[in-house]
Amino acid sequence: MKPEQLYQELRHLAEKLGVQVAEHNFRTTGIHVKSGYCKVKNKDHFIIDKHLRINQKLETLSEWLSGQPHESVYVMPAVREYLERFNFNNNEKDS
Repeated sequence: MKPEQLYQELRHLAEKLGVQVAEHNFRTTGIHVKSGYCKVKNKDHFIIDKHLRINQKLETLSEWLSGQPHESVYVMPAVREYLERFNFNNNEKDS
């Protein structure tokens, strides 16, 4: 699966979990801002710096998604396999 397609599938999975994914230009803020999950007005969001390379966007979103309960949602096998790599890394951090 191409990186752009994988990224769209990950965004779709996040939205199935009730998290709105958006890309924003962080350069205009004037302060150091990192991509990630946040809650605004009691709604779940995952905001990504639109200037990141596609592999950085994939990694950022996947690290967060791999720690979320998504067993009850259909996930394409290629996407699930990709997320499992990050879940393994999360388990190592917990040890």
